[in-house]
Order: sequence, then C-alpha cells, then structure tokens
Amino acid sequence: MNFNRFNTEFTRFVVVGVINTLTYYSIYLILHNVFSLPYLVSHIAGFLISLNVSFFLNCYVTYRIKPTLKKYLYFPLTQVVNMSVSTVLIFIFVEFFKLNSNLAPFAAVLFTVPITFIVSNKIMKDPVKPNYAKRR
Repeated sequence: MNFNRFNTEFTRFVVVGVINTLTYYSIYLILHNVFSLPYLVSHIAGFLISLNVSFFLNCYVTYRIKPTLKKYLYFPLTQVVNMSVSTVLIFIFVEFFKLNSNLAPFAAVLFTVPITFIVSNKIMKDPVKPNYAKRR
C-alpha cells in the first residue's frame, strides 16, 4: 500500500488536529471535572493553551515551515473563527440540546475543522509573489 498519497497537508492537518484536540480536551476535562471550573471557563483556558501547541505542530508537521514571530502573532487569527464558532456551538449543545458538557466540545470540533484548515493555510503560508522580472 502506498502511504505517500495520504501524506498531504490536509491529512497532516487532521493528525495535528487530533493531537491538539486531545491536548485541549485533556485540559478541559481536568479543569472542568477535577478543579470544578465552569465549562466555558475550562473551554477557553484549554483552547488558549492548545493554541500554542497547535502553532508549533502546524509549523513543523503540517506545513513544514519555520516558525517566526510574525506567524506566531498572526496564528491566533486562524483561531478566531474556530473559537467563536466552537464557543457558540458548545453553548447551544449544552443549553438547548442538553448534550453533556463533557461531550459538547468534541461535537463542536466536527464543524470547525474544515473552516480552520482554510484559514490557517492562508495565514501560515507566505503568499506566492509573482516574478515580474521574468515576464519581459
């Protein structure tokens, strides 16, 4: 079986996302269940910590780029949509659909992965600059 066809940016993004989700979810569960913090506080804290893990994994594994301060500062923009959508979804799942607050973050992630990939791809990669000198 040829595994090279599975070695795409999106596949690597999904693998990194699984690792990052496990990091986030572990932090969320510890804060929510062990320290009895409210689910939204646990969600936000877990999200902020896993954001840093995500940045470095996406640089080194997904896009195979050198992390820079500029990319690090822009990277949270990739998560603005993710954070907004996931927070609203978690609230809706828990408050309106009565989904267990331990499961709600996992359900929300299913909706945010494709959107986050598109946004992070645009921010993490340097735009291709046309070479006008060769067009003469």
